[in-house]
Amino acid sequence: MRNSCIRTRSQENFIVSAAKFVSHKLRASSSTPMTFRLKGITYRVVVTILLWLNVMDLSAQDISSKWNFLIEPYLIIPNMKGEVAVRRLPASEVDADAGSIFSKLKFGAMLYLEAVHVEKNWAISSDFIFMDLEQDVRTNMLITGGSVSAKQLAWELAWLKRLAQWLEVGLAGRLVSLESGLDLITINGGESGSISKTWFDPVIVVRSQGILKEKWLVQFRGDFGGFGIGSDFTWQIQANVGYKFSKLFQASAGYRIIAIDYNKGDGEDRFRYDVNTFGPVVRLGISLR
Repeated sequence: MRNSCIRTRSQENFIVSAAKFVSHKLRASSSTPMTFRLKGITYRVVVTILLWLNVMDLSAQDISSKWNFLIEPYLIIPNMKGEVAVRRLPASEVDADAGSIFSKLKFGAMLYLEAVHVEKNWAISSDFIFMDLEQDVRTNMLITGGSVSAKQLAWELAWLKRLAQWLEVGLAGRLVSLESGLDLITINGGESGSISKTWFDPVIVVRSQGILKEKWLVQFRGDFGGFGIGSDFTWQIQANVGYKFSKLFQASAGYRIIAIDYNKGDGEDRFRYDVNTFGPVVRLGISLR
C-alpha cells in the first residue's frame, strides 16, 4: 500500500514537472496570434495525454477497476466544399473534384484517446485534430482564379453513456482554432487576406459500435452542435470498419465529414467559414485492457 502511494506521488510530481517544462518551452518561443492559440491547445493536449498515461498506469496497479483504454493515431486525406469570406474580400466558393484532390493533396494528423468503464457503461474520450487544407476557388464573373487555405486545430473532450448494446449518447466540448486565407485574382487584380479565430462549440454525440465474430470492428458516430455559442452550427459523421489483429492491435478505415458554419464580424474583422471537410480515414489502434 505504501509503495502504491509513493508511486502515485511520483507520478503526480512527474506530470507537474512535465507540464511546467512544456509551458516554459511554449512561452519561450515567438508567437503570433494564431500560434499563441495553437500553443494553448497544444499545452492542454500534452497535459491530457500525460494524465491519460498516468491513469492507465494506475489502472494496471489496481486490477479491481474495470477500465479499457484505446490509443488511436489516424490520418485523413481532407478535401473542402463550401464558401469562405475573409475581411473585405469577396466571398469565394470551393468545391473539390478529382483533379484538385490530387493536385493539392495535403494531410491531416489526428490522435484519439478513449477510456471505457466497463462496469458503469460510460466512456470519456479526447480527439485532437490538425488539418492543413488548400483548394482552388471556383471562378465567376468577379473572381477569375485563386485559392483558399485553412489551418484547423481542434480539441474535443467527450463523455458517452451506453443506453443499449448498440447505442451510446453523450455530450462534448470542442475547442476550434482556425486560420483561413484567400489569395484571389479578380477583375480588379490580385487580392489577398487572412484571418484567425478561436471558439468553443458544445456538441451532442450519438455513437453505435460493435465487434462482429470477435475480429471485425464497425462504428458509426454522429454529432451536432455550436448553436450560436461558437459556430452557428457544426455537425460531423464518421463511419469505420476495422479488424482486430490481436488483443493489443487493431486497424480500421472509413470516411469522415466535418461541417462548420461560422459567421462572425464585419468589415476588416469579417470571417465567414461555411465549409464541409471530408475524406477517407485510416486508423491504427492500441487497445489496453
